[in-house]
Amino acid sequence: MAVRSLRIVVLVIVAFAAGLLLARLIAPSKVEPPQTERATVFPAARAVPALDLVDQDGKPLGPDFFKGHWTLVFFGFTQCPDICPTTLATLAQTVRQLADLPAAQRPRVLLVSLDPERDTPDILAPYVRFFDPSFLGARGSLEATAAAAAAFNLPYAKVPLPDGGYTLDHGSGIFVVGPAGGTAAYLSAPHEAATIARDFRKVVAWTEDRR
Repeated sequence: MAVRSLRIVVLVIVAFAAGLLLARLIAPSKVEPPQTERATVFPAARAVPALDLVDQDGKPLGPDFFKGHWTLVFFGFTQCPDICPTTLATLAQTVRQLADLPAAQRPRVLLVSLDPERDTPDILAPYVRFFDPSFLGARGSLEATAAAAAAFNLPYAKVPLPDGGYTLDHGSGIFVVGPAGGTAAYLSAPHEAATIARDFRKVVAWTEDRR
């Protein structure tokens, strides 16, 4: 009788252990997002739809543009007097500070123009490359621009000026898009190269650990 009871206890323990293992396989343990300085890390990457944009050389971005790369996305325009050039200069410093990362983890920088009426390819290309030869620019129709901004929940508005011209008010955050094609984090202003670099490393490490 004692032997039978012992067998039952052993079977219960084995069944319990097997249940725990199965639960872990079906529902992997949740890993909390890393503690960052300026970045908001999304527990699940937010999918980015295909953008109907062309790059600074007139080549379509294509539906797989973000796949296989880390990309820092910033929305702005070439006639922006302060925030845009300052942010791009900061991102140029950031890229240099991340040069020690493996090639697959080094980020590209993409400026999406909110002013396609004035940011033609012959203006956009030299503008982004002034900050760093590797920087990319993108533009599209007014409708495609609005759709791209909406895909990232980026607010912007065209503001008339007294002289008959216009400027643009827009969000100044930077979006971190991962190699799976989704937005992994959002970097809020004010921007500082060393802070962006530290946060970016944490986001990359956290993402890699979850694979």
